[in-house]
Amino acid sequence: MNNETDPSAADIVKRARRMKAARDNPGPSPLRGIGVFGMIGWSIAAPTVGGALLGLWLDRVAPRGFSWTIALLLGGLVLGILVAWNWIGKEGGRE
Repeated sequence: MNNETDPSAADIVKRARRMKAARDNPGPSPLRGIGVFGMIGWSIAAPTVGGALLGLWLDRVAPRGFSWTIALLLGGLVLGILVAWNWIGKEGGRE
């Protein structure tokens, strides 16, 4: 046998260690990306919709010269973006 077709013991050990490391530390699941996408969406959508609904109620109960709906919708959007940004920062530091 020649050396090109016969792997040495060192090569076999190196491959075995690499395979064990891959088995012990699998990468993130593809479904995790979908979960992250959903979490970011909900963290932005929930405060935005909540602010809009609260604004609609305030427009009926306490009308002013400005629109409560638009003001609280934008406030909820900003709050949601800050929550999502903070969550992404924490998730990024985890890996």
